[in-house]
Amino acid sequence: MTTANLRLMAVAMLAFATSVSAAPGGGDAAAAMHRRVLTIDSHVDTPTFVLRKGWDIGERHRPQDDFSQLDIPRMEDGGLDAAFFAVYLDQGPLTPEGYERAHQRGIMKAVAIREAVLKHGDELDLALTVEDAHRIVASGRHAIFMSMENAYPVGRDLSLLPAFHALGVRMIGLVHEQNNDFADSATDDAGPKWHGLSDAGRELVRRANDLGMVVDGSHASDEALDDLIATSRTPVILSHSGVRALLDHPRNLDDARLERLAASGGVIQIEAYSPYLVATPRDPPERADAEDSLLKKLGITSLGEATPGQKRALVAGVRALDQRFGKPRAGIDDFVAQLLYALRRVGPDHVGIGSDFDGGGGVAGLEDVSDYPEITRRLILAGYDESDIAKIWGGNVLRLVERAQAAGKSR
Repeated sequence: MTTANLRLMAVAMLAFATSVSAAPGGGDAAAAMHRRVLTIDSHVDTPTFVLRKGWDIGERHRPQDDFSQLDIPRMEDGGLDAAFFAVYLDQGPLTPEGYERAHQRGIMKAVAIREAVLKHGDELDLALTVEDAHRIVASGRHAIFMSMENAYPVGRDLSLLPAFHALGVRMIGLVHEQNNDFADSATDDAGPKWHGLSDAGRELVRRANDLGMVVDGSHASDEALDDLIATSRTPVILSHSGVRALLDHPRNLDDARLERLAASGGVIQIEAYSPYLVATPRDPPERADAEDSLLKKLGITSLGEATPGQKRALVAGVRALDQRFGKPRAGIDDFVAQLLYALRRVGPDHVGIGSDFDGGGGVAGLEDVSDYPEITRRLILAGYDESDIAKIWGGNVLRLVERAQAAGKSR
């Protein structure tokens, strides 16, 4: 791993650790309601930790020790019934060699998810259908769905898509932070390559539809999202996105597209990623240099191999850099404002929650999955009843999974 990549990973994973978590509120009534509804987070990057040597999802972890935001004990604390674990890879070279490496790494990550679930079969089970999710949760366990963030591991050979489906992937996003062979990214500094989806991207959507996979538009450019909605035979999800009306960021959705998504039956899942909730200027080059120096001073070349002492020192060092360079951080009020805005704009049938935990997500007061009951309390205070909250927390996502799988079976 290069120093630059290590620095980016450290900053993303440390962002949530720079303030003390607020204790979840809510009272007995809110807590009881939270436990009654089926709760799903549509996007977590926990497989990054699952692949880390010595890290066990069955053990309770502390943010100050390893920066993780989800494990089985904390799922219990936060009343989280299910989550979509992302098979995510950085965008690499669009070459045969790059695609082969990405394919192998994608397979390895999907297998690692399956192995972790199997190891903890008393607490977890792999969900492939809506029926699976209900059955698993009714048994007192947590349902783990699998998604793919960035179709780079599929590459130009779309015949590989069924292999990922066979491993359990039930949701697929075409693109990440850079344009690829399928679609334009919302955040590529080079600007659009395809002005939407490429022909290969449209074919990927059609094949995903045939397999009964939900198509994910998060990270896609505005034009690419337009094409996704127009091309997909089933409603599109944005598994972890925000609303542009509250923060003008290309990763967030404008009102017209938010309404178009809802009109097509789609769903936006609001994420708890600070730069998409509050204005965050780009770090100056001096900050990158300071982070590199900090990592070298602490002797950290891999977060997975760093000692607890090194990690605590890294947390303190990054906190000091945040103060030095004035880096703002969102709080739970900012997250709830986005959630409520989307709900008021398109209604509770088209909005949900996708935190991006373990991938940079986390804001003050919503630090990890144990804080989820506070979201339910805030929704109750905003006037939403149990029927609405059940849709927001899981019903909407399951509806899209069901629609996608029904369309796949019909062919």
